[in-house]
Amino acid sequence: MPYDLVIEINNEPGALARVAAGISDAGVNLAAATCMGTADSVELHVLVPHAEAARHALALSQLAVSREREVVVVEVEDRPGVLADLTRKVANSGVDLDLVYVATRNRLVFGAEDLAGLKAALGQA
Repeated sequence: MPYDLVIEINNEPGALARVAAGISDAGVNLAAATCMGTADSVELHVLVPHAEAARHALALSQLAVSREREVVVVEVEDRPGVLADLTRKVANSGVDLDLVYVATRNRLVFGAEDLAGLKAALGQA
């Protein structure tokens, strides 16, 4: 079950490296990461297969997960229109997306409050 973890980090050189090392040193695969912003503190989203192991590894590195949740990961073909096609399906089902990012190996990560509806819309139910 894939999880999106949110870690609040200082916006400084080496911050992402500390998170990545903390997770990978515990043997947990970091399948995606996304971070935006220019404030002193920013939210880093990471995709991991096992939230518990990643959370523990981060705690050992004195980093904390501020939020976590299950997300839907869809393998896609790398071609124009894929994101439009998938998000149209989600929109037509009435589900409101609140998270989208790209993961390794041509995968898209989707999050929504209505996880069951999201899974159904994307054929993951």
